[in-house]
Amino acid sequence: MNGDKTIKHKRKRVLFVCTGNTCRSPMAEALLKVKLKRNKIKWWDVSSCGIHAEVGGTISENSKIALEEWGITCNGFAPRQLTQKILDKSTLVVCMTELQRQMLEACGNVHSVKELCGYEIPDPFGCNLDAYRVTRDSLSRACDILIKNYILQYKDGN
Repeated sequence: MNGDKTIKHKRKRVLFVCTGNTCRSPMAEALLKVKLKRNKIKWWDVSSCGIHAEVGGTISENSKIALEEWGITCNGFAPRQLTQKILDKSTLVVCMTELQRQMLEACGNVHSVKELCGYEIPDPFGCNLDAYRVTRDSLSRACDILIKNYILQYKDGN
């Protein structure tokens, strides 16, 4: 009984992956962070990367607007290039499409939104604001499903 009351929690990490890390995955990252905070879920970090990210850019303007409509800001966001090191540090890697998952399946714990939630998240890049709103709404539903079916159910070793 000496010290059994002290429980050490190892932080878990969700990594969202899309093509350029400017539209879908930054929105998913921002949405899940807000949802985790609202649900008082701790010990989970959220980040995002792109398979072909251009470092030095920023979140797309329409992604930013779609999030701001829900009161979510993502000031200072900068796209990151996906690396094996980032994959290795992630508990759960969630790709926006099945094709992206297939590209990365040999890299570890990689899944697609379709595999986890039943639908893909098409790339709204170059589309109007309404397309980004649809993407935001689809990602919001996916985050709710991830929280319910994965994050709240997660046990070390699973």
